[in-house]
Amino acid sequence: MSVISPRRTIAVALAVLAPVTLTSCSGESAEEKKSVVLTEPTWTGGQANVAVARYLLEKKLGYDVEVRRMDEKDSWRSVGEGKADAILEDWGHPDLEKKYINKKDTVVSAGQVGVTGKIGWYVPEYVADEHPGLADWKKLNRYASLFRTAKSGGKGQLLEGSPEFLTHDETLIRTLRLNYKAVYAGSEKAQIAEIRKRTAKREPFLTYWWRPHWLASEAGLKEVPLPAHYEGCDDDPRTVSCGYPETPLKKYLNKDFSKEDGDAAKFLKNFQWSEDDQNEVARMIAKDGMSPRAAAEKWVKGHPETWKVWLWGIGKD
Repeated sequence: MSVISPRRTIAVALAVLAPVTLTSCSGESAEEKKSVVLTEPTWTGGQANVAVARYLLEKKLGYDVEVRRMDEKDSWRSVGEGKADAILEDWGHPDLEKKYINKKDTVVSAGQVGVTGKIGWYVPEYVADEHPGLADWKKLNRYASLFRTAKSGGKGQLLEGSPEFLTHDETLIRTLRLNYKAVYAGSEKAQIAEIRKRTAKREPFLTYWWRPHWLASEAGLKEVPLPAHYEGCDDDPRTVSCGYPETPLKKYLNKDFSKEDGDAAKFLKNFQWSEDDQNEVARMIAKDGMSPRAAAEKWVKGHPETWKVWLWGIGKD
């Protein structure tokens, strides 16, 4: 059974009970009021998607947009329960897809973002150049002392971001018998600060990271190849012994929101851009200190050839 969004239930009930009296000063009825709720992830690339989508929904399609920041599991739950309408960047959660798409039938796919994600372990180029053995994960234990820190307890440190990020690094360390310890910075922002501090001093570090991300080129990060990923190798989180797959990032909508087939749903299905586009907006937010709205406005003004395609046949173009 589909879950009906509470705000839609209220809006419809009010419209039925008092269709004449519920009129704003501008003459717009409650039934005509347009709103959408977007979930926002805790990493900057995902925030860039939401910033641009929000700006265009508000400026070009006349929607009131509410943005709610939350981790990935909470995003799926909110969209699945009708408390939010859309997830604009998912890195692959088969368990949540099974729960909300296959079993509960309250979430539907909205297509791809247009960006392919790749999680992995990275070192700065100056470390990779000095230690070519890092091109083989089987030699990682030889370099454990190079990456040792006060927080890693005598082992090599693998710098992590938030514990909520999609990761099976602790299992990998165990199954591959690596003399390393996953140490969490706590957030993407804190992880970036640590990476930038170390690169400025040209200090060695090994970090969990992902592409696309604007920092990868600035910090000169080079991937340390892990065992090749193959289908099914990471099905059991307790026994993972392979690296991460390349993942076409996807969007998901609440099923009822999608079935209504309004302009917002059509627009979000059409929303698709490149890694360079996403990095451009994310860099303005995270590095240049611009607000998400200001970064989105600047990108929109500079790239009409990209976003106008998303609006073809919808509302005002």
